[in-house]
Parts: sequence; C-alpha cells; structure tokens
Amino acid sequence: MRASRLLSVLLLLQARGRMTAQELADELEVSVRTIYRDVDSLSAAGVPVYADRGPAGGYQLLAGYRTQLTGMTTAEAESLFLAGLPDQAKQLGLGEVVAAAQLKLMAALPPELRSRAESIRERFLLDAPAWFREQHEPPRYLAAVAGAVWDQRRISVRYRRWGNSEVDRILEPLGIVLKNGVWYLVAKGSGEPRTYRVSRILALTVSDEQFDRPADFDLGKHWEIAAERVEATLWRGEAKVRLSPQGRRMAFLLGPVVNRALADRAGEPDQDGWTTVVVPIETNLHALHAILQLGPDAEVLEPKELREMFVRAATDLARIYT
Repeated sequence: MRASRLLSVLLLLQARGRMTAQELADELEVSVRTIYRDVDSLSAAGVPVYADRGPAGGYQLLAGYRTQLTGMTTAEAESLFLAGLPDQAKQLGLGEVVAAAQLKLMAALPPELRSRAESIRERFLLDAPAWFREQHEPPRYLAAVAGAVWDQRRISVRYRRWGNSEVDRILEPLGIVLKNGVWYLVAKGSGEPRTYRVSRILALTVSDEQFDRPADFDLGKHWEIAAERVEATLWRGEAKVRLSPQGRRMAFLLGPVVNRALADRAGEPDQDGWTTVVVPIETNLHALHAILQLGPDAEVLEPKELREMFVRAATDLARIYT
C-alpha cells in the first residue's frame, strides 16, 4: 500500500509540477505528516525531489527528471473505458483503479500532449443520468456481478421478476449495461441470453466454476436487438391527437418517443394553428394520464375508446371543481 502511494506521489509531481504538501495530501486522502514521510523516503531512495520554502513553495522534481515506473496493471488498463464515468466506476468498485490508471497515463505523456489532455478534461464532462432523476444507492450486488463478468464465473441468484414473483437462477454473466443510470446484467441461463435488472437481484453467490464465453456473442448487438424488442412490446397502440401551439411547446412532457413522432409525422397546422399527429401509446390508460398533462391544449380524436375515456375524465374533473 505504501509503495503504491510513493509511486503516486512521484507521478503526481511528474505530471503536475510543483505541489504543496497539503495538495498532495488532499489528492491521496492522507495526512500532511504522511506526505512529509513519503517525500523523505523518495529522497532517501535517490529520487531528486526538493522543496521550495515560502507561501508559493512546494515540492517538485529536478528539471528533466522522469521516472519510467508508469506501467499499468491489467485492472487499470481494463478500467480506462470508464475514465469519463467516475461515479459509475465507483459503483463497480473500480474508482481507485481508474484514478491510478489516469494518473499513470498523464505521467507517461510528453508535456505538450499532457497539456492537451488536461484541457479536454477541463472542458468536457459526461453526466449520464437524465434530469430530475432521483439518486439511488448503487445496486447491492453490482460489484459482485461485475467481478463475475470479468472472471467468467457462474452465479446463483434469487431474482425478483416484474409482478414481484421470485425465482432462482444459475446464470453465466456475459456483460453489464448502464442505461439512463440503471444497471442491467446480460446473462445466459438455460436458453438464450436474457436481460436482468441488477437492482432486482435479492441474493447472489459467485461460483468457483468458470464458463466459456460464447465466441459469437456481441454485447452491443445483443443490447440493440433487445432494446428494439422492448420498444416494440412497450408501444402497443397509436392515438390521433390535435395539439394547439401551446400544446406543441409543452409536448416534451410526453417523452422522447412521442416527440420524435411529432417531429416525423406532424402535418401542417390548420387555420387556428392546431396540429394533428398520430403518436405511439403504451395503453389507453397510460395515454390518458400522459395527455391530460396538456389540459385543453390537446384533443384526442382516435381511438374512440380513448376519446370516451377523456370525456369521462373531463366530466369527473368538472364535477370535482364545480
């Protein structure tokens, strides 16, 4: 542990130049006294690190000195794909590994490329979850699932299905997908690979037994097909709706799928500015509650059953507020 920290101190000084003891301590989450001891140890080992006194002082390496001790571990190299997702890396148990890999990569770059990389990191940020999404603790078994994926080990799980029924499964975990801040496991059981929501795993045991990953399995292609299947199952009907100009502006409340339909299918506004469009719906009940958000700026024309549901809802609302 201490050897790793000494290397981190050395790489930080090489990558960033002069740093105070407090800055090093904050970066490595140790005490300033520990940094003093680490710098003394580096000096005793022949590393040309020296200190400048005064308010603008700090530690730095002798000009021109560069260490070659920047070799990445296997775990650090594998973690680089999460370099732009620090919170998700922590959820997978790889937060420290990603930080170490980034530090080694920065230290190994020549000054001109290092400056460019720092500029990119300062100017671009990926924030995966959608707006107004409630923040939850990461799924209890996420790190264990990830470890089983890396090591190709079978897992035994107790899983809560939709409808709250529980089943026991023995799975071969093939991959993990992060979709809108929700983690999913793609795994093979007795048949074709299926998708499981990690937060619905109630109990998990990782086996010592390894499995052979199918040579022809492609996680990206599998997820693309699965997502299309879900959408086809989810949007089971259509509704013809008239929207006022204000309704068009407020249509973002209906979600991205409906808004895409508005962009692709909407006809020309009539003389009053109202637009007629056919939009996908899950069920009549879902459509009722969704379109009611637009109030008098939306009118359902078809199907007849849905329009009658709006008539009853409008009558009930009028009775409540009269």
